[in-house]
Amino acid sequence: MNPKLTSSFKFNPGDEFPKIRLPIFNGYMIRNTADIGTPQKVGDWKMVIIYRGEHCPLCTNYLNEIEKYKDDFIKLGVDIIAVSADNMMQVHEHSKKLSVTYPIAHGMKVGHMMRLGLYISMPRVKPDGMNETDHVFSEPALFVVNAEGRVQIVEVSNAPFARPDIRAILSGIKFIRENNYPIRGTYNVRLNYE
Repeated sequence: MNPKLTSSFKFNPGDEFPKIRLPIFNGYMIRNTADIGTPQKVGDWKMVIIYRGEHCPLCTNYLNEIEKYKDDFIKLGVDIIAVSADNMMQVHEHSKKLSVTYPIAHGMKVGHMMRLGLYISMPRVKPDGMNETDHVFSEPALFVVNAEGRVQIVEVSNAPFARPDIRAILSGIKFIRENNYPIRGTYNVRLNYE
C-alpha cells in the first residue's frame, strides 16, 4: 500500500477565511495582488469562486453566469472574485471566452488549495492525446465570507458538474443579511457529545 498525499483538511463554516494573497489579472502584464477573502471594491462581504481553470468549459459558463447577477450581489454588499491555479497567460487566454467584470485571481498553489480544503486533481489525458492543462488544479468551490472575515457559506465539490445554483446563493445571502441568520453547520460533536 502506497501512502498518498491528499487534501483531507475540512474547512468549517464559521472559521476565519485564511489570508491568501494572489495576483489579479487585469488584462495587462501589470501584477496587482489582493487578499482573496477581503472585499476590495464594494460592500463588507466577499464571495470567492474557486474554478478549475481555462481548460474547463463548465467553469467558463459558470463564471459568465455569475456576471449576470453581479449587480444584485453588489446591492447586497457582496464583492466577488474568481480564483484558479492557472498562470497569467492561461487567464489571458481564458479572458477571451469570458464576459466578466469582477476580478480574477490566478496562481493558486497546492498549499493554498489544501488550506481551503479543496479537492485537487491531476490533469487527465484527453482522447486526442493532449493533457487538459499543464498543472494540478482544484475542483470547484464557493465561499461566502461575512463582514467578520468568517465563512458564512461553504460549498466544496470534487467534480465540475456539481456547483451551487447562483440564484439560490443570491437569495440565500439576501435572507441571511435581512434576518441576521446564523452560520449553519457549526455543531461541534466533541463539545456537545451526550
